[in-house]
Amino acid sequence: MKRVTIPFIAAALIMTCGRIAAAQTADEVVEKYLAAIGGRAALAKITSRSTTGTMTLSLPTGPVTGSIEIQNQQPNKSRTVTQLDLSSVGAGQMMREQRFDGTTGYILDSMQGNRDITGTQLETLKNGFFPTPLLTYKERGATVELAGKEKVDGRDAYVLVFKPKGGAVSRQFIDAETYLPARVVVKLDLPEAGGEVEQTTDLSDYRVVDGIKIPFTVKVSTGPQSFTIAVTKVEHNVKIDPAVFARPDK
Repeated sequence: MKRVTIPFIAAALIMTCGRIAAAQTADEVVEKYLAAIGGRAALAKITSRSTTGTMTLSLPTGPVTGSIEIQNQQPNKSRTVTQLDLSSVGAGQMMREQRFDGTTGYILDSMQGNRDITGTQLETLKNGFFPTPLLTYKERGATVELAGKEKVDGRDAYVLVFKPKGGAVSRQFIDAETYLPARVVVKLDLPEAGGEVEQTTDLSDYRVVDGIKIPFTVKVSTGPQSFTIAVTKVEHNVKIDPAVFARPDK
Protein backbone atom coordinates (compact mmCIF):
# COMPACT_ATOMS: atom_id res chain seq x y z
CA MET A 1 0.00 0.00 0.00
CA LYS A 2 1.41 3.39 -0.93
CA ARG A 3 1.75 5.76 2.00
CA VAL A 4 -0.27 8.92 1.45
CA THR A 5 -0.10 11.87 3.82
CA ILE A 6 -2.28 14.94 3.96
CA PRO A 7 -0.10 17.68 5.51
CA PHE A 8 -1.30 20.48 7.75
CA ILE A 9 -3.52 22.84 5.83
CA ALA A 10 -2.64 26.12 6.72
CA ALA A 11 -6.58 27.99 7.81
CA ALA A 12 -5.32 29.75 6.24
CA LEU A 13 -8.20 27.94 6.53
CA ILE A 14 -6.54 28.85 9.92
CA MET A 15 -1.86 35.75 1.67
CA THR A 16 3.34 45.22 -14.14
CA CYS A 17 6.09 47.29 -12.99
CA GLY A 18 4.79 50.35 -14.92
CA ARG A 19 1.47 50.27 -13.10
CA ILE A 20 2.67 49.52 -9.56
CA ALA A 21 2.26 52.22 -6.95
CA ALA A 22 5.44 52.29 -4.89
CA ALA A 23 5.03 50.94 -1.38
CA GLN A 24 7.94 51.85 0.88
CA THR A 25 7.10 50.11 4.14
CA ALA A 26 5.68 46.86 5.42
CA ASP A 27 2.88 48.79 7.14
CA GLU A 28 1.80 50.33 3.83
CA VAL A 29 1.66 46.93 2.13
CA VAL A 30 -0.29 45.43 5.03
CA GLU A 31 -2.85 48.25 4.99
CA LYS A 32 -3.29 48.00 1.22
CA TYR A 33 -3.69 44.24 1.57
CA LEU A 34 -6.39 44.69 4.23
CA ALA A 35 -8.18 47.25 2.04
CA ALA A 36 -7.95 44.96 -1.00
CA ILE A 37 -9.62 42.01 0.72
CA GLY A 38 -12.48 44.14 2.03
CA GLY A 39 -11.23 46.68 4.56
CA ARG A 40 -10.96 46.75 8.32
CA ALA A 41 -14.63 47.63 8.86
CA ALA A 42 -15.92 44.67 6.84
CA LEU A 43 -13.38 42.29 8.40
CA ALA A 44 -14.42 43.38 11.90
CA LYS A 45 -17.95 42.15 11.21
CA ILE A 46 -16.81 38.59 10.45
CA THR A 47 -16.84 36.36 13.54
CA SER A 48 -16.97 32.91 11.92
CA ARG A 49 -16.73 31.20 8.54
CA SER A 50 -17.86 27.87 7.11
CA THR A 51 -16.16 26.79 3.88
CA THR A 52 -16.96 23.71 1.82
CA GLY A 53 -15.46 22.42 -1.39
CA THR A 54 -13.71 19.63 -3.21
CA MET A 55 -10.14 18.52 -2.75
CA THR A 56 -8.00 16.91 -5.44
CA LEU A 57 -4.84 15.10 -4.36
CA SER A 58 -2.17 14.60 -7.02
CA LEU A 59 -0.64 11.12 -6.98
CA PRO A 60 1.70 9.32 -9.40
CA THR A 61 -1.20 7.00 -10.24
CA GLY A 62 -3.48 9.93 -11.05
CA PRO A 63 -5.65 12.48 -9.20
CA VAL A 64 -7.88 11.51 -6.29
CA THR A 65 -10.84 13.71 -5.41
CA GLY A 66 -12.82 14.06 -2.22
CA SER A 67 -14.54 16.62 0.00
CA ILE A 68 -13.27 19.24 2.41
CA GLU A 69 -14.99 21.32 5.08
CA ILE A 70 -13.30 24.12 7.02
CA GLN A 71 -14.75 25.99 9.99
CA ASN A 72 -13.19 29.06 11.61
CA GLN A 73 -14.25 30.95 14.73
CA GLN A 74 -12.74 34.02 16.37
CA PRO A 75 -10.20 34.43 17.73
CA ASN A 76 -8.29 31.47 16.25
CA LYS A 77 -10.35 28.29 16.49
CA SER A 78 -10.38 26.02 13.44
CA ARG A 79 -11.57 22.65 12.21
CA THR A 80 -10.80 20.94 8.90
CA VAL A 81 -12.39 17.69 7.72
CA THR A 82 -11.22 15.91 4.56
CA GLN A 83 -12.48 12.69 3.04
CA LEU A 84 -10.81 10.90 0.13
CA ASP A 85 -11.30 7.59 -1.66
CA LEU A 86 -7.78 6.15 -1.92
CA SER A 87 -8.83 2.76 -3.27
CA SER A 88 -6.71 3.37 -6.37
CA VAL A 89 -3.56 3.15 -4.22
CA GLY A 90 -4.84 0.34 -2.02
CA ALA A 91 -5.66 2.52 0.97
CA GLY A 92 -9.46 2.58 0.86
CA GLN A 93 -11.46 5.42 2.36
CA MET A 94 -9.54 8.10 4.23
CA MET A 95 -11.02 10.52 6.76
CA ARG A 96 -8.88 13.17 8.45
CA GLU A 97 -10.20 15.73 10.91
CA GLN A 98 -8.00 18.43 12.41
CA ARG A 99 -9.30 20.33 15.45
CA PHE A 100 -7.90 23.36 17.24
CA ASP A 101 -9.65 25.10 20.13
CA GLY A 102 -7.30 28.05 20.43
CA THR A 103 -4.88 26.28 22.75
CA THR A 104 -4.65 22.57 21.93
CA GLY A 105 -4.92 20.65 18.67
CA TYR A 106 -5.85 17.11 17.79
CA ILE A 107 -6.03 15.01 14.62
CA LEU A 108 -8.45 12.16 13.95
CA ASP A 109 -6.87 10.14 11.15
CA SER A 110 -8.31 6.91 9.78
CA MET A 111 -5.00 5.99 8.12
CA GLN A 112 -2.24 7.03 10.49
CA GLY A 113 -4.07 7.06 13.80
CA ASN A 114 -5.32 9.78 16.13
CA ARG A 115 -2.76 12.09 17.72
CA ASP A 116 -2.15 15.41 19.42
CA ILE A 117 -0.79 18.31 17.41
CA THR A 118 2.56 19.52 18.76
CA GLY A 119 5.64 21.55 17.86
CA THR A 120 5.64 24.22 15.16
CA GLN A 121 2.39 22.87 13.76
CA LEU A 122 0.64 23.70 17.03
CA GLU A 123 2.33 27.10 17.36
CA THR A 124 1.34 27.99 13.79
CA LEU A 125 -2.28 27.16 14.59
CA LYS A 126 -2.08 29.45 17.62
CA ASN A 127 -0.95 32.26 15.32
CA GLY A 128 -3.77 31.70 12.81
CA PHE A 129 -6.01 34.49 14.02
CA PHE A 130 -9.27 34.80 12.12
CA PRO A 131 -10.13 36.37 9.72
CA THR A 132 -6.45 37.26 9.10
CA PRO A 133 -3.42 37.40 11.42
CA LEU A 134 -2.32 40.67 9.79
CA LEU A 135 -5.40 42.49 11.10
CA THR A 136 -4.08 42.73 14.68
CA TYR A 137 -0.54 41.37 14.50
CA LYS A 138 1.09 44.27 16.37
CA GLU A 139 -1.21 43.85 19.36
CA ARG A 140 -0.20 40.20 19.50
CA GLY A 141 3.52 40.90 19.53
CA ALA A 142 4.27 39.78 15.96
CA THR A 143 6.33 41.72 13.45
CA VAL A 144 6.19 42.07 9.67
CA GLU A 145 9.15 42.97 7.47
CA LEU A 146 9.13 43.93 3.80
CA ALA A 147 11.72 41.81 1.99
CA GLY A 148 11.54 43.26 -1.51
CA LYS A 149 9.64 41.76 -4.44
CA GLU A 150 9.62 38.42 -6.20
CA LYS A 151 7.71 36.88 -9.07
CA VAL A 152 4.67 34.67 -8.48
CA ASP A 153 3.34 33.14 -11.69
CA GLY A 154 5.01 35.91 -13.68
CA ARG A 155 3.58 38.76 -11.58
CA ASP A 156 5.42 41.02 -9.15
CA ALA A 157 4.61 40.40 -5.50
CA TYR A 158 5.74 42.11 -2.32
CA VAL A 159 7.28 39.66 0.13
CA LEU A 160 6.14 40.15 3.72
CA VAL A 161 8.06 38.17 6.35
CA PHE A 162 5.62 37.48 9.18
CA LYS A 163 7.37 36.76 12.49
CA PRO A 164 5.04 35.73 15.32
CA LYS A 165 6.13 35.67 18.97
CA GLY A 166 6.38 31.88 18.70
CA GLY A 167 6.13 29.29 15.98
CA ALA A 168 7.05 29.28 12.34
CA VAL A 169 8.01 32.36 10.35
CA SER A 170 6.06 32.68 7.11
CA ARG A 171 6.64 34.55 3.86
CA GLN A 172 3.49 36.09 2.44
CA PHE A 173 3.52 37.20 -1.19
CA ILE A 174 1.16 40.11 -1.86
CA ASP A 175 0.39 40.86 -5.52
CA ALA A 176 1.99 44.25 -6.26
CA GLU A 177 -0.94 45.42 -8.37
CA THR A 178 -4.04 44.00 -6.70
CA TYR A 179 -2.59 43.66 -3.17
CA LEU A 180 -4.33 40.31 -2.83
CA PRO A 181 -2.39 37.42 -1.27
CA ALA A 182 -0.88 35.23 -3.99
CA ARG A 183 1.28 32.79 -2.03
CA VAL A 184 2.26 31.80 1.51
CA VAL A 185 5.43 29.81 2.28
CA VAL A 186 6.11 28.32 5.71
CA LYS A 187 8.35 25.61 7.18
CA LEU A 188 6.61 23.17 9.49
CA ASP A 189 7.64 20.15 11.50
CA LEU A 190 5.17 17.49 10.34
CA PRO A 191 5.79 14.02 11.80
CA GLU A 192 3.36 12.45 9.33
CA ALA A 193 5.45 13.90 6.48
CA GLY A 194 8.75 12.74 7.95
CA GLY A 195 9.94 15.91 9.71
CA GLU A 196 10.43 19.53 8.71
CA VAL A 197 8.95 20.44 5.35
CA GLU A 198 8.42 23.64 3.40
CA GLN A 199 4.79 24.16 2.52
CA THR A 200 3.74 26.50 -0.27
CA THR A 201 0.13 27.65 -0.59
CA ASP A 202 -0.97 29.42 -3.79
CA LEU A 203 -4.18 31.46 -3.70
CA SER A 204 -6.27 32.51 -6.70
CA ASP A 205 -9.79 32.94 -8.14
CA TYR A 206 -10.84 35.60 -5.64
CA ARG A 207 -14.57 36.17 -5.22
CA VAL A 208 -16.51 38.55 -2.99
CA VAL A 209 -18.57 37.05 -0.15
CA ASP A 210 -20.22 39.52 2.26
CA GLY A 211 -17.82 42.24 1.16
CA ILE A 212 -14.71 40.07 1.70
CA LYS A 213 -12.54 38.75 -1.14
CA ILE A 214 -11.84 35.05 -0.66
CA PRO A 215 -9.67 32.74 -2.80
CA PHE A 216 -11.84 29.99 -4.28
CA THR A 217 -8.82 28.05 -5.54
CA VAL A 218 -6.09 27.01 -3.09
CA LYS A 219 -3.14 24.83 -4.10
CA VAL A 220 -0.93 23.41 -1.35
CA SER A 221 2.46 21.84 -2.16
CA THR A 222 4.62 20.02 0.37
CA GLY A 223 7.68 18.52 -1.28
CA PRO A 224 6.58 16.23 -4.12
CA GLN A 225 3.00 16.04 -2.88
CA SER A 226 0.31 18.58 -3.70
CA PHE A 227 -3.42 19.02 -3.51
CA THR A 228 -5.87 21.62 -4.77
CA ILE A 229 -8.98 22.89 -3.01
CA ALA A 230 -11.86 24.20 -5.13
CA VAL A 231 -14.19 26.13 -2.85
CA THR A 232 -17.89 25.75 -3.62
CA LYS A 233 -19.54 27.62 -0.73
CA VAL A 234 -18.60 30.16 1.93
CA GLU A 235 -20.86 31.33 4.77
CA HIS A 236 -20.03 33.96 7.37
CA ASN A 237 -21.20 34.48 10.94
CA VAL A 238 -22.71 31.02 11.17
CA LYS A 239 -23.28 29.48 14.58
CA ILE A 240 -20.69 26.79 15.26
CA ASP A 241 -20.84 24.38 18.17
CA PRO A 242 -17.65 24.93 20.26
CA ALA A 243 -17.42 21.17 20.76
CA VAL A 244 -16.30 20.63 17.14
CA PHE A 245 -13.01 22.43 17.89
CA ALA A 246 -12.26 20.54 21.10
CA ARG A 247 -10.24 17.40 21.60
CA PRO A 248 -12.73 14.50 21.57
CA ASP A 249 -13.19 12.45 24.72
CA LYS A 250 -11.20 9.25 24.72
